Amino acid sequence: MNLGVLDYGAGNLRSVLNAFTAIGREAKLVTKPAQFDDIDLLVFPGQGAFGDSIRILKETHLWDPLKAWLKAEKPYLGICLGYQLLFEDSEESPGVEGLAVAPGRVRKFDSAHGLKIPHMGWNKVTWAEDKPVWWKDLPDPSHLYFVHSYYPDVADPSLALCRTDYGVPFIAGIAKKNLMAVQFHPEKSQEIGLKLLKNSVDHLATTL
Repeated sequence: MNLGVLDYGAGNLRSVLNAFTAIGREAKLVTKPAQFDDIDLLVFPGQGAFGDSIRILKETHLWDPLKAWLKAEKPYLGICLGYQLLFEDSEESPGVEGLAVAPGRVRKFDSAHGLKIPHMGWNKVTWAEDKPVWWKDLPDPSHLYFVHSYYPDVADPSLALCRTDYGVPFIAGIAKKNLMAVQFHPEKSQEIGLKLLKNSVDHLATTL
């Protein structure tokens, strides 16, 4: 299975590549549209603003291949920004349309609750009982590492892979068919994060 990590010039992707190496899967960077033809699984990690990242993806001609990949329901793993862009839009960038693969919008945490923003550090997630293939052999709940100021308000709860709470309860990851995406950073979440990545890649390999 050929893994491609989408690289549009934002953020350090080395930790993501190292995480796949640690689970025995080598991944290569995808920087050009033609490289989509050489991979079986697309990984979209990311950091940065919702609107700015979409602008960069369009400028680098990666937006349309990304949309086509998702429309064809090819294997996809999204991390942080790669999760948020799946929704319709974001309070961070009014008027900018997301990929709309999943219904809902991305909202900002309310600092009025006394929360420190961004939500940064370890937090507890509980797993959906109807999606055990993704979190096989992981504790329930698990503790995973988050860094974000916005969270998806998922309109379809049947998509939920896991949930967490930071002043407000929210769905911290979704899974459907050939897609899994999470708000936390598996590559920064030590053994549990690596196990989740391994489970996900192993499962997606069976869908090809």
